[in-house]
Amino acid sequence: MHLHILGICGTFMGSLALLARDLGHKVTGSDQNVYPPMSTQLENAGITLMQGYDRSHLQPHPDLVIVGNAMKRGIDAVEYMLNAGLPYVSGPQFLADHVLQGKHVLGVAGTHGKTTTTTMLAWVLEHAGMSPGFLIGGVPQNFGISARLGGTPFFVVEADEYDSAFFDKRSKFVHYRPRTAILNNLEFDHADIFPDLAAIERQFHHLVRTVPGEGLIIHPESETALKRVIEMGCWTPVQTTGEGGQWQARLLSEDGSRFEVIFDGEVQGAVEWELTGRHNVNNALATLAAARHVGVLPKQGAEALSEFRSVKRRMEKVAEVNGVTIYDDFAHHPTAIATTLDGLRKRVGDTPIIAVVEPRSNSMKLGAHREGLAESVALADQAIWYAPANLGWDLAATVAGSPVPTTVCDSLDAIIAKVKAAGKIVGVNAFVPAQADAYAAAGADYVNVGADVALLARAAEALADRWCPEPSDAAADGEGAPRASY
Repeated sequence: MHLHILGICGTFMGSLALLARDLGHKVTGSDQNVYPPMSTQLENAGITLMQGYDRSHLQPHPDLVIVGNAMKRGIDAVEYMLNAGLPYVSGPQFLADHVLQGKHVLGVAGTHGKTTTTTMLAWVLEHAGMSPGFLIGGVPQNFGISARLGGTPFFVVEADEYDSAFFDKRSKFVHYRPRTAILNNLEFDHADIFPDLAAIERQFHHLVRTVPGEGLIIHPESETALKRVIEMGCWTPVQTTGEGGQWQARLLSEDGSRFEVIFDGEVQGAVEWELTGRHNVNNALATLAAARHVGVLPKQGAEALSEFRSVKRRMEKVAEVNGVTIYDDFAHHPTAIATTLDGLRKRVGDTPIIAVVEPRSNSMKLGAHREGLAESVALADQAIWYAPANLGWDLAATVAGSPVPTTVCDSLDAIIAKVKAAGKIVGVNAFVPAQADAYAAAGADYVNVGADVALLARAAEALADRWCPEPSDAAADGEGAPRASY
């Protein structure tokens, strides 16, 4: 079939495009923002990309249009698709019908940690020789790709509660019908979709109703919201993690970089890895429980996790310049910010931490998490907040009561200037080379070129000559051209 994907450069849709290509379909796609590295990944896979959403992109007519959940009524291609009577489907529905049929699906849901835990689980199965398929909302460093079909019936999928399309308002995860389901945690999020936490709990209940009686549901013992979900009705065996649960961890290092795994009171093995934070330890426990359900011994799983490398933009160490280490993390909720800083603080001790935070998610932009923002950076030594012009609420007033020294800037240039004035190294994430040029001109020492998805090798090759010159004597002293990573 010829498939055309509207919104193809999103994390989920781009990964779906790769799976569809691997199934033997001809795949083309449109997006408003076609840029590296996702565009590079797709083009290298032989997928034709088109800028914007013009109706001409659907001429000649494809056999099926796959519609991303960012598409809205009024978009030219969407209106043409409807008026022309073209067959169309949501991305999650296509995944369910064409990829997940006949698979043992392992789904990872929750407010926080979905991408990291999905990656952990895929890696543990891979390490055990099970060659799983997977679809992950990021690029796992152990694999280097965000999706693949795999060589066995096992498929690991990041299962989020966001709606599926403008015509399919069900949560994505309802389509996936997992046999093994991890429910990591549950807080209010996605304020653009859900009015309150109760509405999200209802969606999680819809997911629970799809898990077979011979399956397994895993959730933390301490999560009251998830307990309420289970109490709505559950027809599947349940295993619990964390304090008071069947799966527990005994920390051997305060930062969570070393810990023993305990199941039903018995030590199963130990993990020593590069990750930090109690939240990642909890992610690991859920991973080991899910892997055990499909035949991986916990000791094997612990050994695999000791070789685990995380996902791009999940507490990723992106540079170390003149004794200053720059980390990039995707935390976009007060709880996630706090837990990320907790893990970092336990790792670095008294070393000063400067937290630079942008309220970028849809819920953040709507102001849904304002109440917890000021306190979320309590473990940093100072915080710099980025308040874009279109934020719609007063960030400065919100964080005025922060327990640490706080600065609010209205541009990245201002942030760079603030950090430089403090005598610190500046690291910046850029989407495209043009942005990198501007940040370098503003005084950034380190520029990371790439989007939220794959920072791919071929994109690196295309830009390496420009952004990674041989270091000069001046550059060695912290001057000259900025460094770049991919």
